[in-house]
Amino acid sequence: MAMDDNNLLKEYPRRGRPRLRRIINGTSESRCYKPCCCPDEESAGIMLNPDEIELIRLIDLEGLLQEEAAEKLGVSRKTAWRDLHEARRKIADALVNGKGIEMTGCKKAAEGHCPKCPRQ
Repeated sequence: MAMDDNNLLKEYPRRGRPRLRRIINGTSESRCYKPCCCPDEESAGIMLNPDEIELIRLIDLEGLLQEEAAEKLGVSRKTAWRDLHEARRKIADALVNGKGIEMTGCKKAAEGHCPKCPRQ
């Protein structure tokens, strides 16, 4: 008996283990970045999750090992490795293709206090 994709998604909405809550320290005031060479163009952007930003901070800025960063976030080393490489891929895509970078969960934009955010 064959099922179409829509019915399959309704029965099995998510595969794998549920995502663990990450332990994220500190927040940045600047949450969105956009190329300034073409300010009038609305180019596609990428979305970075807070845990991806935290991994970039811990590993690339603070110089922690992946194992140490994973422990601080409260996730496995493999999860930290996967999230770190996904974040780096997204950032490379934004830099090479001139896309904006937006952080999910931006409190300023959600509250309508971001002067440059189009969501107001």
